[in-house]
Amino acid sequence: MALDHKQAAEEILKAVGGKENIVSAAHCATRLRLVIADDSKVDKDAVDNATGAKGNFSASGQLQVIYGTGTVDKVYDEFVKIAGVEAATKDEVKQAAAAKGNAFQRAIKVLADVFVPIIPAIVASGMLMGIMGALSFMGTPVADGGAGFFALDQTTVWWRIAALINACALANLQILLGFSAAKVFGGNPYLGASLGALLISGDFINAYSASAAIADGSMITLPVIPGVYSIDWIGYQGHVIPILVGVWILCFFEKRLHKIVPEMLDLFLTPLLSVSLAAYITILFIGPVFVWLENSILSVLMFLLTVPLGLGYIAIGLIYSPSVVTGLHQMYTAIDVSMLAQYGVTYWLPIASAANIAQGGACLAVALKTKSDKTKALAVPAGISCLLGITEPAIFGVNLPNLKPFACGMAGSACGALMCFIFHLAASGTGVTGIFGILLCIAQPVQYAIMFAVAFGVAFGLSMVLYKDKVAE
Repeated sequence: MALDHKQAAEEILKAVGGKENIVSAAHCATRLRLVIADDSKVDKDAVDNATGAKGNFSASGQLQVIYGTGTVDKVYDEFVKIAGVEAATKDEVKQAAAAKGNAFQRAIKVLADVFVPIIPAIVASGMLMGIMGALSFMGTPVADGGAGFFALDQTTVWWRIAALINACALANLQILLGFSAAKVFGGNPYLGASLGALLISGDFINAYSASAAIADGSMITLPVIPGVYSIDWIGYQGHVIPILVGVWILCFFEKRLHKIVPEMLDLFLTPLLSVSLAAYITILFIGPVFVWLENSILSVLMFLLTVPLGLGYIAIGLIYSPSVVTGLHQMYTAIDVSMLAQYGVTYWLPIASAANIAQGGACLAVALKTKSDKTKALAVPAGISCLLGITEPAIFGVNLPNLKPFACGMAGSACGALMCFIFHLAASGTGVTGIFGILLCIAQPVQYAIMFAVAFGVAFGLSMVLYKDKVAE
């Protein structure tokens, strides 16, 4: 029987507390996204049982009701009509939701807004990095540490162009970050990109070569205040926070200069002063402070990763999925990038992969055990998406509402993280977890597969034992 879209919209509106409880509404490809004025007025059970709804979850200050591709568009059209709200874009809804958050939540949202648009570039670069690493490993003779399956000529133009594509996003990450951050902070994105390019200029000693420069005595140290304060002339390759703060400063000056600089001079004077002031402040003061801060955070993480018996790994594995619920996971790409810059590999990504795989295992166990067709229809695709690295549908739609599968996923994540400790699993890039994460751990494919099996198996097994369908009163 065809879905009555008007009835579906009416039921959702009633379940969320009526017209007066709606701040704004939008939709994406599969979900109706609502910002609610008073969450206490929402009847979650009624939302779950509404006509056509396949589940719901709250994330980033929004109530998101899952309908599926095609259906959500029609339900949304009816919802807007009967609720009397104006249609809003996803960005407008995000802004309305962010306004409800505290300062910390807003800061996390800013980090997410900067990184989300450039993730495709990072993922593409990471995926190609993994593929090339796999080919290189398989094409290297056994005597040289490879598999020796075939001969691979890495001097051809085809391979060298692929290597350029491979390195492009991460090598120029500060330019991408500068562009994206300026858009988020309300400035000219091209000026943000210019500042990003400036901070990785070839005039600096490359940050990746800083250790060698210190060792051979070629490090350049320049006095800012002679005898009081000096800086090392090092670029910002691999660093994230300095460029974000630098672009915020740039946008701060740019927006105010536009108001006071005469129009005939605004075109060249405002960009010149904005970039120059931001560059001086960032290079002389902000950059060194935040590089120290980033390095301190990395030192703490590396300390956790060296705690005996893998206890640090287990702790990170346990908290990873809860951090997705709070939104803290938005900063993990920055951790991966910083580790890659400092150590050439990231130990964080395999742990993240274990957490994603484990939540997928728990979700698929629910799909197998539940007698609810609605839960099964949501849990199967959500569980599969976890194995491909996307956990939100499973966490918010299935595991967290039932709690026990979520806890089982945390247990599986901790066990998978312990395998990462035992095998010293490390990834050569970032952006790809789950099944395809093996491409970034190609030097340790068997170990990655064991980690995958343990994380999935523990979460799946525990969920099969502990999960029971809720009994309606």
